This record gives sequence, C-alpha cells and structure tokens, in this order.
Amino acid sequence: MASVAACGSSNKGGGSGASGSVAQSGTYKIGKPYKIDGITYTPQETFTLTETGVASWYGPGFHGKSTANGERYDQSDRTAAHRTLQMPAVVRVTNLDNGLSTVVRVNDRGPFARSRVIDLSRTAAQEIDMIGKGTARVRIDQLSTESTTVKEIALGGGGPAEQQQALAQLASGKRAPAPAPAPVPAAPPPQVMVAQQAVYEPPPAQPAPAQTVQASPPRGNGTPFPAPQSASGAVPPTIASLSTAAPAPQPASGASGFFVQVGAFSTQENAERQRGAVRSYGNPEVSQRSANGRDVYRVRLGPYTTSDAAGIVADRLKRSGYGDARVVAD
Repeated sequence: MASVAACGSSNKGGGSGASGSVAQSGTYKIGKPYKIDGITYTPQETFTLTETGVASWYGPGFHGKSTANGERYDQSDRTAAHRTLQMPAVVRVTNLDNGLSTVVRVNDRGPFARSRVIDLSRTAAQEIDMIGKGTARVRIDQLSTESTTVKEIALGGGGPAEQQQALAQLASGKRAPAPAPAPVPAAPPPQVMVAQQAVYEPPPAQPAPAQTVQASPPRGNGTPFPAPQSASGAVPPTIASLSTAAPAPQPASGASGFFVQVGAFSTQENAERQRGAVRSYGNPEVSQRSANGRDVYRVRLGPYTTSDAAGIVADRLKRSGYGDARVVAD
C-alpha cells in the first residue's frame, strides 16, 4: 500500500474527523497549475475527457480527511482523485482486464505516482475488482451530462448529497425524457393509425362499421403495424417511428463478441429508460430487431472479448436486481 499512500492531494491529511452527518456545502473548483516532484500539472475544465492508464485506490488512511475541493473523503462513496479534471466531475472507469466498470465523482487531486491516472475510493475499487491487486489498467470516459449537472449544483452551493441525488435521478431516467418533446409534432399520424385498428375488430356485426373494417386491409398488406402490436399503446410506436435512425448502433454492435442483454422491449421509450438505468455498468446500447412480426428493442452492454468477462457483468446486474440479465453471443 506504499504506492497508494503516494496518491491523492497534498491536503488529504488536512482533517481528522469522520465523514459524519453534518451536511457539506458544494464547491466548484478548477485550480491553478501546480508542481509535484518536478512535474507541472495544469487543471482545466473539460467534459469530453478520455484517458487510458493505471488506476490505484486509497482507503482507511484517508477516511474522513479533506479532499482538494474541501469535501471530506468517505471511502464508502464512489469518488476519485484526478490530476487535472475540474471538481466535481463525473467519469466512468472501466477495468480493461475484466470489463467491469464503475461511475465515480471526482472530488480530489492525485495520484502522483508514476504512470497512475486516477485514484479510486475503496468502494469504487471493489466494484471493478482491483482491491487485491491494488492497481488495474483502466479506461476513463468522462460523462458530459453528469459532469455538467454536478457543476451546476456545486455552483449553487449543493454539496455531495445533492450531487449524488441528481446523479441517481439521471441514472433512473427521471430526467432522460427531456428530449421527448421533439418527436411530438410527427406523433399524430402513427398514433391515429394504430389506435383505430385496435377498435375496428369488435364492430363487424353492424353494417356501417363493417364498411369501416375495409380500412383494415393493411394487415393483409404486410404493414408493419398489425392489430396485435397496437395493443402495446399508440404513443411508444410513434416515438420509435420517429427515431428509426437512433437504433443504428446495431451495426456497431455487429462486431463479433459477447454481450450482456438486460431486457427486450416493445417500445423504444421503455428501452431507453432501461438503458439509462444500467449506464453505470458499462456502455449500454439499444438495438432494434423484428420478432414474430413485431419490433423489439434490446438493451445490451458490450461487446466483451470473452464470455467470462460478460458473465461477470451479468452477475453484477443480477445481484443489483436485473434478473433478466444474460450473456448472448453475436
């Protein structure tokens, strides 16, 4: 653990109290250039960082002490130290050896040991299975929306609790529906078509409606919206029809490998909601397929190079309540 002690900010030893119940206020900090062991680091604000290198972790020795932006380090939180990112910022850290990933909030400076790119809290390190070894080869992907969100909250004085609450809401998809207004203008055509076909079945006994049934030939004409599918609701198919370009990720996922499928849905809206909920486990994608004459939207993470790596992710998802998670090969 000597190498671990070399990480973190110069003021990690600043406090000694435990991270108690006192609410912490928020601070947004970029910072001036600083020098450690002859190397100058220049902090800067960014929302698109991608970086690969070695990660380490720090735990009990720093628990309860001050971080570089004035918060108290809590080894049970999903936080991290980075040498130049603004604080707070949010990044996904993926262990390149096993495919496990975790999402952390950057609130500290470090590590300064050679070749290290990020220091993870104990909990975050456990999630990507690097506690025993102490280090791991990782890829860092900054999450732009999440980083912007915590910045705004910190600038308004919101502390770690408020920031984490906002991130939880993003992960659960509560703020994801924001882009939905765009598809609304084109919603009427599909909505009317689908809703009307579902009602035409019962009236054939009456002469007048029997004439209207003539409008149902689309079912024998191969139209992709047969009566059975309309039972799933008028609005979701409308969203899907306007977002046919969105499922294009499928070709990208066409590369051979192993995937973890978290669910299959009849509407893209539900698939996108599930996708947002599992973002902390990797890079989920929504792909569209047809099954029994219906459009199905699959939510999958991957690809992973081995079935074992995919299996680890599937097990984590199951333990977290996603009982339908399973490994599939393409």
